[in-house]
Amino acid sequence: MAWLTGSLTQRLVEIGTIREGRNVLFYGSGFLQKPGAGAASTSITHEDVNGLMSVIYGLDYDKGLTLILHTPGGVTTAAESIVAYMRSKFPDVEVIVPTFAFSAGTMIATGCDRIWMGRQSQLGPIDPQMPMPSTGRFVSAQAIVAQFEKATADIKSDSDTALAYAPILQTMGPALVQEARVSLRYSQDTVANWMAAHMFNGDADAEAKAKAAAKFLNDRDTHLDHSRRIDRDEAREHGLIVFDLEDAQNLQEAVLTAYHLMTILFERTQFSKVMYTHLGQSWVKSWAAGPS
Repeated sequence: MAWLTGSLTQRLVEIGTIREGRNVLFYGSGFLQKPGAGAASTSITHEDVNGLMSVIYGLDYDKGLTLILHTPGGVTTAAESIVAYMRSKFPDVEVIVPTFAFSAGTMIATGCDRIWMGRQSQLGPIDPQMPMPSTGRFVSAQAIVAQFEKATADIKSDSDTALAYAPILQTMGPALVQEARVSLRYSQDTVANWMAAHMFNGDADAEAKAKAAAKFLNDRDTHLDHSRRIDRDEAREHGLIVFDLEDAQNLQEAVLTAYHLMTILFERTQFSKVMYTHLGQSWVKSWAAGPS
C-alpha cells in the first residue's frame, strides 16, 4: 500500500515537472475493478467537491493544473461544480484522459483549456440519462423527447393510434418530457459556455465553434448509445482541442504508469474512487462487497 501510493505520487511529481512545473491532480474511479459498487461509490457526485477542496489545499494557485481523469461519469451538476471550483483556483486547466472519461467526465474535459488523449483514450456522449418511473431504468433524455413527439404527431395524424400509445404516454407524462428537454438544454448550454470561455478563448468564432461541438456531444441520434466511444480524431474533427500523448513520450509513460498504479490500488484495496496530488494529498472513497 505505501509503495503503491508513494510510487503514484512520484509519477505525479514527474508529470508536473514534464509539464513545466504545473500542479497535478489524479481523479480516478474504480468502476472497472468494482462493477458491483453503486454509482455513489464510483461516479462523479457532489461529495467529490469536498474531496477536491481538501486535496488542492496548499497547491500553487498561480500555476496551472494538470488533471488526470478516469471516470464513468455521474451527476452533471456535480461536474459543473467541479469545473467551476477548478477554474476559480487555477489560471489554466488541462486534462489528460489515460483511458475513459465518459458522460459527465467528458463534460469536465470540455471545461478545460486542452485535452490530452492517447490512441486508447475515449470520451463519450453527454446526453443526460433519466430514470423511468415505471421501470427504474435509465434512458436517454433525447429518447424520451423523441418518443413523446413521435406519439403526439402520430395521434394528430391518426387518432386511432391513441389507444396504442396510451400505455407509453402514461409512463412518461408531460412533467418527465419537460424535465428531459430542460436536462438536454442544460448539458449542451453548459458545455458550450465552458468551451467558448476557455478552450476557444480568443478565437473569433469561439461561440459558434463551442455551440457546434456541444451539439455534437449531446446528440443521441449521432451516437445512438450513451457509452459510444469518441476517440481523439473524432473529437478533433468536431472542434475540440486535443493533443496526442504519443507526441510526448516521457509524458505518456509517466501518465500510463500512474494509471496502472491506480488500477492496482483499486484491485488491492477497498478504494472505489480516489484523488491524489503531486504533493501527496489524498482523498479516497471506499466500498466493499457484501457477503454473497
